[in-house]
Amino acid sequence: MSAVAEFFPDFERFDLSVSDGVRIHGVNAGSGPAVLLLHGHPQSHSTWYRVAPALVDAGYSVVATDLRGYGDSSRSPGGDNHDNYSKRTMAADQVAVMRALGHSQFAVVGHDRGGRVAHRMALDSPGAVTRLAVLDIAPTATMYARTNREFATRYFWWFFLIQPAPLPEQLIGADPEFFLRHHLTGQSRTAGVPSEMLIQEYLRCYRLPGTIHAICEDYRAAATIDLSHDAEDAGRRLGMPLLALWGAKGVVGDLYDVLDTWREKAENVQGMALSCGHSLQEECPGETAALLIEFLGAATA
Repeated sequence: MSAVAEFFPDFERFDLSVSDGVRIHGVNAGSGPAVLLLHGHPQSHSTWYRVAPALVDAGYSVVATDLRGYGDSSRSPGGDNHDNYSKRTMAADQVAVMRALGHSQFAVVGHDRGGRVAHRMALDSPGAVTRLAVLDIAPTATMYARTNREFATRYFWWFFLIQPAPLPEQLIGADPEFFLRHHLTGQSRTAGVPSEMLIQEYLRCYRLPGTIHAICEDYRAAATIDLSHDAEDAGRRLGMPLLALWGAKGVVGDLYDVLDTWREKAENVQGMALSCGHSLQEECPGETAALLIEFLGAATA
C-alpha cells in the first residue's frame, strides 16, 4: 500500500473533471447525510485522515478533496485577475464534485483556505450547503480590513505570497522543504504535529510542477478578486447554522473575537476554542471530530 493510500485505507479514491479540464482529486466513504471536508495551505485532503473515519462511523457520507492547485488536483494558470483561484471558482469546483457524487445538499467543513472556499460556497450556493463549519479563520475581508503590524508579522505569508510572479515562486522554489517545514511547525502548538508521514505527503505535493504558483495565485486572488466579491455581498448574512472552531494557542484566536467576526456574516453562529494551534484536525482530531458530529447531528435529527 502506498504512503498516500495508508491515510484512507477504507475510502474510495476518485478523480473528477469539473470544468475547463480541471480535475479534482479526493476520497469518499460512508452513507447517510453528506459532509464535504476542505483542507487549507499547505495541506491536502490527507489532513483529515483522523477525522474523516470518525464521521463515517457516526453515519455520514464523507467526501474529502484536494482544492484546485493543491494535493493531486489540477494546477491551472491564474487567469485574468487571478480568477481561476477566486474562492468563487474554487467553491464551484467542489459543488460540481458533490453533485457528480450524487449529493445535491451537504454540510461543508473547511480549515484555513478551505474555510474561505466554504464561506464563499455558502454565499453562492445556499441551497446546496446545509451547514457550515469553519476551522481557525476569521472572514477574509475582516482580516484584511483589520490588518495591523502584529497580524502582518505573524501571518507574513499573506503579504509575501501575493507579490507579483515570479518573486515568491522563485524564492520558495529554491528550497521548498525549508519553507514548508517552517510554515507547518510554526503554526502547530502540539509536539510531533504534523507527523513526519504527513509532512512527507505535503512535501510530495509541494514539489509537483505548478503547485507553488497555484498556491500564490490562491493568495493573490484573496487579496484582489475575492475582496471584490466580498464587497458585493457585504450586506448579506448566511442563514444556515455555522460552527466556528479555533485554536486557543493560535494567531486567529489571539487577535480576533472569532465568534463576533462570524456573527457579522451569519445569523446562527456557535463555536469554541480548542487547546491547540492552527491545525485542529491534526492537533486535536478526537475533539474536533466530536464537536463536528455534535454540530452535524442536529441536522439529522
